Amino acid sequence: MAKAHLRKNEKGITTAEYAVGTAAGAGLAGLLYKLLTGGFGNDLLNRLFQHVLGLLGI
Repeated sequence: MAKAHLRKNEKGITTAEYAVGTAAGAGLAGLLYKLLTGGFGNDLLNRLFQHVLGLLGI
């Protein structure tokens, strides 16, 4: 009986969890965008590309 009572009171929890997850995802995406569009990101992507080309023997 106690479990049924808890489920009724937790109806909005799922919506709150989605909101927190969406906000965290947007924050992470913003941070990645800032890192990859700056000098650091350009250098990182360039090194990664050169490493892959080296592995392929090109």
